[in-house]
Amino acid sequence: MSEGAPDVVPDNLEDAQEKVRALLAERDYLWQRTEQAEAEKRQLQDAKSHAEAEVERLKAMIAQLQRRQYGPRSERLDPDQYRLELDALHEQLRRAEADAAAAEADAEDDAGAPVGGTGKGKTGKKKPARNQGALSDDLPTVEDVIEPEEAETCACCGGALHKIGEDVTEQLEWIPGYLQKRRTRRPSYGCRTCESAPVQAEAPASPVPGGLPTCSTVAQLLTAKYLDSLPLYRQSEMLARQGVHLDRSTLVRWVGTGGRHLELLYDALVADVMGSGKIFGDETPMPTLEPGRGKTKKAYFWTYARDDRPWGGPDPPAVVYCYADGRGQDHPARHLKDFRGILQVDGYSAYGSVAKKRRATGEIVLAECWAHIRRPIYDIYASGNAPLAEAALRWISDLYAIEDEIRGCDPETRKAVRQEKSKPLLEDFDAWLEVRLAELPPKGDLAKAFQRIRASWPSLTVFLDDGRVELDSNRVETLIRLVALNRKNALFAGDQAGGHTWAIVQSLAQTCKLNGVEPVAYLTDVLKRITSGEAKTTDLKALLPWNWPGAGVPLR
Repeated sequence: MSEGAPDVVPDNLEDAQEKVRALLAERDYLWQRTEQAEAEKRQLQDAKSHAEAEVERLKAMIAQLQRRQYGPRSERLDPDQYRLELDALHEQLRRAEADAAAAEADAEDDAGAPVGGTGKGKTGKKKPARNQGALSDDLPTVEDVIEPEEAETCACCGGALHKIGEDVTEQLEWIPGYLQKRRTRRPSYGCRTCESAPVQAEAPASPVPGGLPTCSTVAQLLTAKYLDSLPLYRQSEMLARQGVHLDRSTLVRWVGTGGRHLELLYDALVADVMGSGKIFGDETPMPTLEPGRGKTKKAYFWTYARDDRPWGGPDPPAVVYCYADGRGQDHPARHLKDFRGILQVDGYSAYGSVAKKRRATGEIVLAECWAHIRRPIYDIYASGNAPLAEAALRWISDLYAIEDEIRGCDPETRKAVRQEKSKPLLEDFDAWLEVRLAELPPKGDLAKAFQRIRASWPSLTVFLDDGRVELDSNRVETLIRLVALNRKNALFAGDQAGGHTWAIVQSLAQTCKLNGVEPVAYLTDVLKRITSGEAKTTDLKALLPWNWPGAGVPLR
């Protein structure tokens, strides 16, 4: 045997081939195990990446919650530049409180007897004992004497009339910062020579039949409750400090009656706003007490506002609040049934569904809000190191910088500048988003925010072709914020009727504020016209805040 030959030689070729096959099988097995190990390694790496992404997501969520709870609410990128008008609006925690007595009192009919009467109704049954309100003798008194047209001679025989008695009523008149008692005397005259009926002037109309308040008192209560966010129990305490003790249930009846008087005027305001060519829309929760259960149910204020001041439009600013017991698309469909034009909203799907059904006829064009589309990106940016989120915010900030240049210009100028500057900027932004989306994990928060922008692109770019459209719906957000403040103090509406009254008065009072009209003076005047019957012969549009004689320069 030659040098270097193996010590053991297979007996035959078959044994050698068998050994080779065994070695090849072992090799294949090892390769298979290696591939399995590589696959397991890749799975572990994917799981690790997923876990790291989940950890980062949870960290960002915690940081976002901490910022909302403890941090500043401004959404500015830098304190010195890119300032936006809208601050983040966060819902406040609310506590529910049962007040069934007040809710029931709101529905009761106040048909009490005049001051000094028997306290019995027409049926002769004694009314339930409750505090109807009493006026102190220490209150300053202003006295009116209303003489009949013929107070000297009898219309029947021409004889001289002499005073045979008088009816005296006392009402509470509320002058801001000053309370006084208004006493109205109505002398009655009879004839000595014949038996004709006595002559007496008619009693002036009262906003609350048989009640104490004058129109100015009801107007003050309504304004303080719905515009100044003063709940009725606080107003009751304020009155008590001035010597007038009134139960809150009494004030509830006065407010409810005042709201019912104003309902036709509210309907005229709604019709005027829905006749506009462009409005803003939004909604906010309005907890409502369920009588008998001591709990609240979730209702909503649907808000529609018109504000054409940024482009010098001819229509005066106005806002209407519509109370509804839900947030489904059937509510805006009902509210907007007569509306034709551009509806600018925050992207809530209910508005999209309504617009989609009427898109074929072009009745409603939906414009979405850049401030709302921007907010989730800002939350990611504020939660930590997020260069792509910051870059996207810079694109949007450049868009707002262009809007700052043209604010107050006419629609044609605004459209021309947007076509020249904003349109190329948005085209580049859209291309940038497409590239970034190809790089980002599709289920990440930032990718979802970018996907939402691209999905809403047609509605977000409506402003490019119409100079009347704003970049965002911040103006209606501001009007909703005032409702949220009132809700924080009052907690809930007493019932559905109370929610509707809230919507009526809030709409008229806020529209007064937008048009520079003093709400108490306005509500006092229109209540006098309505209760006296004068409004029946007057076009209600002439009584809307901007047509009222006291209308001034709109408040900014």
